Amino acid sequence: MGFAMSRTILITGGAGYIGSHTAVALLEQGYSVVIVDNLCNSSPQAVKRIAELGRNEVAFIQADVADHEALSKVFDEYPIEAVIHFAGLKAVGESVEQPLMYYRTNLGTTMTLLEVMAEHEVWDLVFSSSATVYGDPEVLPIPEGAPTGPTNPYGRAKLMVEDICRDLAASDPRWRIALLRYFNPVGAHPSGDIGEDPTGPPNNLVPFVMQAAVGRRDKISVFGDDYNTPDGTGVRDYIHVIDLALGHLAALSHISEGCREFNLGTGTGASVLEIISATERISGNKLNYEIVGRRAGDIATSLADPTRANTELEWRADRAMETMLQDAWHWQSKNPNGFTD
Repeated sequence: MGFAMSRTILITGGAGYIGSHTAVALLEQGYSVVIVDNLCNSSPQAVKRIAELGRNEVAFIQADVADHEALSKVFDEYPIEAVIHFAGLKAVGESVEQPLMYYRTNLGTTMTLLEVMAEHEVWDLVFSSSATVYGDPEVLPIPEGAPTGPTNPYGRAKLMVEDICRDLAASDPRWRIALLRYFNPVGAHPSGDIGEDPTGPPNNLVPFVMQAAVGRRDKISVFGDDYNTPDGTGVRDYIHVIDLALGHLAALSHISEGCREFNLGTGTGASVLEIISATERISGNKLNYEIVGRRAGDIATSLADPTRANTELEWRADRAMETMLQDAWHWQSKNPNGFTD
C-alpha cells in the first residue's frame, strides 16, 4: 500500500512500547504509518516486527522530535493528516532525580511538534498523557473533571503539555486535540513478537515481575506495604496495551474541535502482591520479593472512571487481568532478553 492511498498517521515514539502496538493496530485498520523515533528507549527491531505483524510497510525515520528541521522534512515528504504523540521520557523515579531533563525533553519535543504541525496545517493530535496528572486522588474512581495535582516532575510535565494543548486549541479553532490519560498499560501483542522492553532495569511493576519470572532478576522490590489498601501494597488500574492502542484509533475517529481529556482504564484495580501471585501462577515460577520503603511520588490507589471514553469515543477496555499477564508472559518467555534476542 502506498502512502497516498489511505489516511497517513505520524506516530512520534512509535518504536516504543505503546507506540509499537498502536502502529500495528493502525496498519491492521488500513492506515498508513510513519514513525519518528530517536530509539533512546526502543529498538529498531520493534519497527521490523511492526511491519511484519501489520502486514504492511512502515516509514521509519530515526530522528529526535525536538529537531525542527528533521521533523519538518518528514511532514514535507509524507501526506500526514494526524499525529499520535508518544515521544518522551516516562520514568517517575528518574523524573524526581533529573527534573530538568524531563521538562526539557517532554515539553521541548511537544512544542517543536506543535510548531511543525501548524506550519504544515496538520491540526489533529492525539496526545499520550497520563493518570499521574491527578496526583493523589480525592475521589475514586477518578473522573476527568477531578482536580489535578501531580506529585512528580513526570506528571507535572504531562499536565503542562495538556495546558499547552488547551491554550493552543483556545487560540485557533482548527486544532482538534484528544488528551488520553492512561492508567497502567501492561501486556503485549498476543503473538509475543512485540512487548515492553525497557532499557536498563524496568521502572514499572509488570515488566520487572516478568523479568524476575524469566530469571533475569533475582528479587522484586515491593515499595511499601503500609498503604490504605486491602493488602497494604499499591493498587493500580491496569489496562491491556492492545485495548490502549485501540483507544488511540477511537480517538482518531471521534476527534472533535477543541481539546478534550479522556481516561483510558478499566475502572478496576489490582495490588502489587496480587500481580506477583498471578504471575507465579501463569509462569509456574516462584518469585522472590522483599518489602522496602515507599517510593517518592507514589500514591496508594489509582482507578479510572472511563465513562467519557466509553460514551464519546465508543471505546471500552475489555481484556481481563489474566489475559494481560498471560500475554506479558508470552512475550517475555519468547524474548527473555527483549528485542536483543
